[in-house]
Amino acid sequence: MSILIFGKNGWIGGKLIALLQEQGRVIGKDLFLAENRMQNREAVAAELDEIKPTHVLNAAGVTGRPNVDWCEDNKAETVRANVIGTLNLSDLCDERGIHCTVFATGCIFEYDEAHKLGSGVGFTEEDEANFDKSWYSKTKGMVEQMLKVYEHTLVLRVRMPISDDLSPRNFITKIMKYDNIVNVPNSMTVLHELLPASLVMAEKRLTGIYNFCNPGVISHNEMLDLYIKHIDPTYTYTNFSLEDQDKILKAGRSNNELECSKLVDALPECTINEIHVACDLVFQRMKENLTADGTYPDKLFKRAKK
Repeated sequence: MSILIFGKNGWIGGKLIALLQEQGRVIGKDLFLAENRMQNREAVAAELDEIKPTHVLNAAGVTGRPNVDWCEDNKAETVRANVIGTLNLSDLCDERGIHCTVFATGCIFEYDEAHKLGSGVGFTEEDEANFDKSWYSKTKGMVEQMLKVYEHTLVLRVRMPISDDLSPRNFITKIMKYDNIVNVPNSMTVLHELLPASLVMAEKRLTGIYNFCNPGVISHNEMLDLYIKHIDPTYTYTNFSLEDQDKILKAGRSNNELECSKLVDALPECTINEIHVACDLVFQRMKENLTADGTYPDKLFKRAKK
């Protein structure tokens, strides 16, 4: 395998680079970092023809800073990266027989009558997006349908990604800093387990759509209770309703459960724990990591007193 990564400066892209280097890959030898934006078709085509990778990992695109509300005010830029760029790259790879893994999103669904909250019935890979209350999710749902035509493309539906640190992109870090949080069970992606799995999938040249989450759902409160248990017993949080949340956001937020049996069945050689088990392990590793970098116990986040 010769791998070319798009999104080298992004959070998931950086984690993929580090993981591949840990596995012994060398930048410039069998691991390459794309220099061109995906929407620049001619430049990307030239880069593919020069490097001639066997595999492309697409971890590029925009999610918005500090959150997806940014996309509401930057719709054209969102389309260029998440639609035109993503399609360009998959199309160019398809023409050349290059396997392309797209780190996409599962935030294109919301609980409905057929997939009720708490029912345990999750959306499958065959279901089409039913959530378009944010521009980000609307564009992602549209582009997923178009990606289905490319026989060399693997689409991974990532949801609320979780890491073993307090990166600002980590779902845990985001919710622990909010003044108020909703409490809704959701499918989520533990990167420590699933990023290595994505490389196995690429090596196997799996294609099509996969719900890229740990099995089961976990709520915001359950997540923060684990933080309290393992990291900071003094931490507190306050809940509010989905209706109250909608009042302070420009765009709606997706809440859903994704059925992950297709993913688990395809990767018997990988450890993909049920989400509560996986998150408990996340916080155990997080405590070790925060201790090593000096954050634990004296530099943990403390909410300002009102």
